[in-house]
Amino acid sequence: MGRWAIAVHGGAGVDPNLPAQRQDEAKQLLARCLNLGISSLQSSLSAIHVVELVVRELESDPFFNSGRGSALTENGTVEMEASIMDGPKRRCGAVSGLTTVKNPVSLARLVMDKSPHSYLAFSGAEAFAKQQGVEMVDNDYFVTEENLGMLKLAKEANAIEFDYRIPSLGLGTCSAGAGAAIDNGLQMNGLPISIYAPETVGCVVVDSEGRCAAATSTGGLMNKMTGRIGDSPLIGSGTYACNICAVSCTGEGEAIIRGTLARDVAAVMEYKGLGLQDAIDFVVKERLDEGKAGMIAVSSNGEVAYGFNTTGMFRGCATEDGFMEVGIWE
Repeated sequence: MGRWAIAVHGGAGVDPNLPAQRQDEAKQLLARCLNLGISSLQSSLSAIHVVELVVRELESDPFFNSGRGSALTENGTVEMEASIMDGPKRRCGAVSGLTTVKNPVSLARLVMDKSPHSYLAFSGAEAFAKQQGVEMVDNDYFVTEENLGMLKLAKEANAIEFDYRIPSLGLGTCSAGAGAAIDNGLQMNGLPISIYAPETVGCVVVDSEGRCAAATSTGGLMNKMTGRIGDSPLIGSGTYACNICAVSCTGEGEAIIRGTLARDVAAVMEYKGLGLQDAIDFVVKERLDEGKAGMIAVSSNGEVAYGFNTTGMFRGCATEDGFMEVGIWE
């Protein structure tokens, strides 16, 4: 018997001016999800069940960018994506372009368990959801007033870095909340973008049997093009689990995709013999080029670790020996 460990995240790239009240709300949500995972592990639930359970909880709360509270497309709609992976046999399931599925991570789990495929998207994923009898809701369920306001700012401003949790002071470029106006704008994949909302949710778990699992879910980028797919549903980029470790990533999706970030953690552990934290540090430093991202991970022997090169990352972690931490900043 091994030791269990769990980590959760709510996104990397936090505005340093985030009000204390919002910081407290984030920490309370992360702590609640951690405790849900801890009690499930103490009840001998398997790692794959725990990551699904925890991410469902995160999807149901509008604070972070997944499920209800997802970022909006350029058309003001929600297109969600998620993935899940079971380490022992590297089974996986992923979905993209969801508009009416209440909990995308659970549909990803069904793709893994109930279909011959690993990835379903858009109308095919929605049809499979109806076939499986999962809970469906109108797209309006996922849309919040905060995100409608953020989308309006995204369309009115040419180059702002904006955090929707910062109280808005006005609609001008220089007063769009606490997001700072910048001269040249942000870039993604080498091209300028107007809005970058990197929040994503994820969970990684190793249970007492040494089984690792990971799950990641997101609404993507605010004001994104319809049909855009990020790293979160891509196995090996935003999510990965095997017999060595489990990893969930967050941040600049295009950079995470280019670096196949989640898989690389497992690869350097296997091929370079690095420990979990050293592997994460190596990947964050060497594989992101100029991108910004963060990740959480557990190993099969009960370690937990995280890393990021952004101003902060919403995260929490706990281990069987009583260690528990919830934080935002370095």
